[in-house]
Amino acid sequence: MADVMIMNDTEARAAAAGIDCSLIDLNSIQLPPGENFGIISDDEDVYQEEQLDFETGFGNIIVVDNLPVVPREKFEKLEGVIRKIYGQIGVIKDDGVWMPVDAETQKTLGYCFIEYNTSQEAELAKEKTNGYKLDRSHIFAVNMFDDFAKFMRVPDEWAPPEIRPYVPGENLQCWLTDEKARDQFVIRAGSDTEVFWNDARQLKPDPVYKRAYWTESFVQWSPLGTYLATVHRQGAAVWGGASTFNRLMRYAHPQVKLIDFSPGEKYLVTYSSHEPSNPRDANRIVINIFDVRTGKVMRDFRGSADEFAIGGTGGVAGVSWPIFRWVGGKDDKYFAKIGKNMISVYETETFSLIDKKSLKVENVMDFSWSPTDPILALFVPELAGGNQPARVSLVQIPSKEELRQKNLFSVSDCKMYWQSNGDYLAVKVDRYTKSKRTTYTGFELFRIKERDIPIEVLELDNKNDKIIAFAWEPKGHRFAVIHGDSPRPDVSFYSMRTAHNTGRVSKLTTLKGKQANALFWSPTGHYIILAGLKGFNGQLEFYNVDELETMATTEHFMATDIEWDPTGRYVATSVTSVHHEMENGFNIWSFNGKLLYRILKDHFFQFLWRPRPPSFLSPEKEEEIANNLKKYSKKYEAEDQDVSLQLSEQDREKRRMLKDEWDKWVNEWKQLHEEEKLERQKLRDGEASDEEEEYEAKEIEVEELLDVSEEVLSFEFGQE
Repeated sequence: MADVMIMNDTEARAAAAGIDCSLIDLNSIQLPPGENFGIISDDEDVYQEEQLDFETGFGNIIVVDNLPVVPREKFEKLEGVIRKIYGQIGVIKDDGVWMPVDAETQKTLGYCFIEYNTSQEAELAKEKTNGYKLDRSHIFAVNMFDDFAKFMRVPDEWAPPEIRPYVPGENLQCWLTDEKARDQFVIRAGSDTEVFWNDARQLKPDPVYKRAYWTESFVQWSPLGTYLATVHRQGAAVWGGASTFNRLMRYAHPQVKLIDFSPGEKYLVTYSSHEPSNPRDANRIVINIFDVRTGKVMRDFRGSADEFAIGGTGGVAGVSWPIFRWVGGKDDKYFAKIGKNMISVYETETFSLIDKKSLKVENVMDFSWSPTDPILALFVPELAGGNQPARVSLVQIPSKEELRQKNLFSVSDCKMYWQSNGDYLAVKVDRYTKSKRTTYTGFELFRIKERDIPIEVLELDNKNDKIIAFAWEPKGHRFAVIHGDSPRPDVSFYSMRTAHNTGRVSKLTTLKGKQANALFWSPTGHYIILAGLKGFNGQLEFYNVDELETMATTEHFMATDIEWDPTGRYVATSVTSVHHEMENGFNIWSFNGKLLYRILKDHFFQFLWRPRPPSFLSPEKEEEIANNLKKYSKKYEAEDQDVSLQLSEQDREKRRMLKDEWDKWVNEWKQLHEEEKLERQKLRDGEASDEEEEYEAKEIEVEELLDVSEEVLSFEFGQE
């Protein structure tokens, strides 16, 4: 009936256009292929941008061949074996296992179809079980269901493949070649995400790229600055390029909440937490590890939140993030996670456990990698009511050999801090006093690179002081400690070297009564910011540790975050709307505390400097440049002078423009004053002069009746 109505409507429109449908052979009309007949919609580019094709076709179905051929009475047993094997890899849909049966023999045909919830699970199942040996006679051959259509399209005769011309990709490190040696940063404010150059010479940011709704929660640079990652409901994506930030890869992970890169940018870890159907059950955690360049899932981990919450709290749903911690360096060779009484260390060649087993450590509470070497530092608290002391151990990977161990007694808490070069490890130990009612703090200092790894014990002058913050000097031998009671604790600086280099820690100085609760070293060392954030109202002290002197004292009111640029030349302080609704935005400062410029942004969420990869220069070359800095600096001093002159000229031009604008305004009013002269003369009864001195002031009294009202008054007369 509908077809008849459509045909009648078509004939009516043809008649109105003067076309005789009886003369047209409708069967000869060939429409262009495709649902849109080759006509691209105005919003097709938007559709292509937003539409994710992760779950199209039958990509979530695999075909498992070389199964045992069994009669109907053994169907249930065989299906149970299949579900046990493939259910460990992912979630199989209800009725997701189907084994075809021979109609005559009523036996299985030796293969089955398995349907997962997602195509990623199906891909992983194919990768893990293709070639799986069930027994001597049955070795699985696993294919994707979608592959069969591809196999059927293979021509009978071979034809040489088409050779496509090579198109070079965009240089993802192009931003490092900026002629002005500027650094980039990204901000999020409102619905916009923007990337800028920090043009400190011009005292303003220089826009690079801006996009609305670029991410649904946050953005994150990769550790070497190659990629910018965004997070979406369907998964994560990475972007890169010189100035346009093209999308380079997508990573399908529905409802992803957190992401983490490996130090060498080879892998991306994504995390999601899903609420169970039964409120009494724990959240279900899904973690995927992707190859950054190919987007392939290298390994996934699934389990309850309880399984991943061991060893710490925080992050999301009680899970400490990152769950997997990577070995330092650019090789990305190992990663590890803490479990109940064990540390599981994986190698990325096969993404399996080293030696196919975890490192057994009873009651292990925390661990951390050396930033440069495959060495694990482990902390184990006291056991058996204090009869077995707490300990910190250093373990070499992959041999799992214990390099050093230190027993610790009466321990309340312990925290480990690695120096950036892996030269030193500081262990902050909170110990109970004899009464067990109070605690005091000391440090165990490991010299990792020295023979037998000697350990020193450091106690503050007042060992009862509370430790508020601790920080190593990057690439250096010094560290800073904030200790004492708020609101004015002390700040002490120590060195792992002495004047005679005897290998003893020594105190350099103590700064008394500072409004500080956080420490921020320059990435190149030498300088540090003593910061009083949040409750301390943004107090900032820029301190030169080489000279032991304050360079500047200032504030960024209500500052919540501080971040040095990767070169140590500039510092960003910011106030985010997560903590405060007022004065949102960021300030850019020089390394010695001079305010360069200030940007206010409503609903300001994030500020992140773009990291730089390590320099290719050898230490000897860097030292040579430092020794000949005066020779190189002449060129840049001349450039700075040119910029200074340019800024001065810009200031003069601005003042000229303001003066011209003022003169123009005055002339306009003079002209208007002249045009209204006759009107003023008329209002003054013919007096022509505008000069007040030529008039005589007279006082005139004017009586004016404002209001008249009547009121009836009643009188009462008393009787005598």
